[in-house]
Amino acid sequence: MRTRLATRSARLLLAAAAATALAATTTACGPEDNGAAAPAASASDSADASAGTDSGTGGTDSGAEDSGNDAGAGADKGGDKGGVGQSCGTNDLDLTLTPKSQAGGYYQVTAKAKSGITCYLDVNTPSVSFGSNPEGVASPVGQGGEDPIKLTGSAVAYTGISPKTTKGDAGVEFESVIVSVTDEDPNPAQLALPEPAVVEKPIVTNWSTNPGETVPVIV
Repeated sequence: MRTRLATRSARLLLAAAAATALAATTTACGPEDNGAAAPAASASDSADASAGTDSGTGGTDSGAEDSGNDAGAGADKGGDKGGVGQSCGTNDLDLTLTPKSQAGGYYQVTAKAKSGITCYLDVNTPSVSFGSNPEGVASPVGQGGEDPIKLTGSAVAYTGISPKTTKGDAGVEFESVIVSVTDEDPNPAQLALPEPAVVEKPIVTNWSTNPGETVPVIV
């Protein structure tokens, strides 16, 4: 009788121990498995989220740069359109000379841009000389003057040249006058005079869009 009870008690103890061990194993394995799976998923999700964030940030930066570049390009183009453009060279212009009787006689020179050209007279006073000697260089008298003058289409500018500002018959006779927009212009224009003129201490006015301001006189 005691042997059966002992055997039964031993079996019960073994069953209880097995159940306890099984529960412990289940409890130990479950959280570890879940915990292992969860970090893996979190790491993957974090990587995806990070990639998405980087991609979004990159897109934003790229857009900002493109937008900035486009704006800069637009500003540059706008600056080109609104600013002073190409300076006129003498070879950009059609120059005509007309004799006038006012102020003892002078020559009015009209400047017009050649077809298809838009340019600006940046220098107020043209360079004018009769011959190559310093005595034939016309002195500016400061009349008129607009800076700069835009020449395009039918727009014109005027300057006035007086070949002689002294009394008497002294002077040197010339049949043409040399006109350029600056002293350094490599392509000066030589304009024929309607008849030979006696030249002594010549003068020249500034460019102006008003021909009335270009009658050369010594003040």
